[in-house]
Amino acid sequence: MNTRITGTGSALPAKILTNADLELMVDTTDEWITARTGIKERHIASAGEYTSTLSSEAALKAIKMAGISPEELDLIIVGTVTPDFPFPSTACIIQNDIGARNAVAFDVSAACSGFIYGLSIADNFIKSGRTKKALVIGAEVLSRVVDWSDRNTCILFGDGAGAVILEASDDLNSVLSTHIFSNGSCWDLLYQPGGGSRNPPSDRSIDPGLFFINMEGNEVYKHAVRAMEEAAVAALDANSMKAAELSIFIPHQANIRIVNATAKRLGLPMEKVFINLHNYGNTSAASIPIALDEANRQGRLKIGDSILLAAFGGGFTFGSALLRWQLDLK
Repeated sequence: MNTRITGTGSALPAKILTNADLELMVDTTDEWITARTGIKERHIASAGEYTSTLSSEAALKAIKMAGISPEELDLIIVGTVTPDFPFPSTACIIQNDIGARNAVAFDVSAACSGFIYGLSIADNFIKSGRTKKALVIGAEVLSRVVDWSDRNTCILFGDGAGAVILEASDDLNSVLSTHIFSNGSCWDLLYQPGGGSRNPPSDRSIDPGLFFINMEGNEVYKHAVRAMEEAAVAALDANSMKAAELSIFIPHQANIRIVNATAKRLGLPMEKVFINLHNYGNTSAASIPIALDEANRQGRLKIGDSILLAAFGGGFTFGSALLRWQLDLK
């Protein structure tokens, strides 16, 4: 049994926060942010917008493109580190919201690699014969865990959701291989301290700002480039393919320096790299499915294209997927 991608979708909050807006909030400039990150603006969730609402919107767009009904879904996987609640899973809320009453639903916590992890799990479910139709979502509302007085982190992150529909196929295969990895020795270089069993909600834990993202930026950068290269090479090697044979590379949209460095290590010209982080910032698990949907709807993806996905996130987690595009919007 093969896995075919039959639909993509994405959703973004209407509110946009520009670099000029950030100049009024912290000691920074548009020029400084752009030079170091490549980001010009990011979408920020408003009151009433949550990880589940953005996910449901993206999911319904993907479902519509695939030409199926929510009731046909067997599986829903949501990659996120900003769920609506600690429990139940956001996937269960989405299941209810879109009417996918026959699906098994659960979340995956792998930070910025969450979508790749979810894609890998769903692909294995389908290829084992356990699942026929799956919905995989990457979604975040990071603006709710960002310290807006910290100029080193608040400039980076945005909110959004992206989704894909995967279906079992007797012939066409969109997902050639997936590869997921982790390195727990560096967990404390990028994490959110509060909210779990170590620092549960209390007056003590809220006061120090433990619910905000903590990141050692320079160290994360070093690990990110090496790990994304490792994951990308694993996918190429598994399919006896050279980087030059790729049609397009869609990396996690974290930072333009990470994207450029990874492409350089792979020997890929930048015209083969899809970049949209200037419009959305780092949306963590949502970045790759948002980019995949955008590239798809822009007509950048053609039947038979070889598409490499690669991500890196807190944990550390990292992973890749090699796709053979089989979806024609015409």
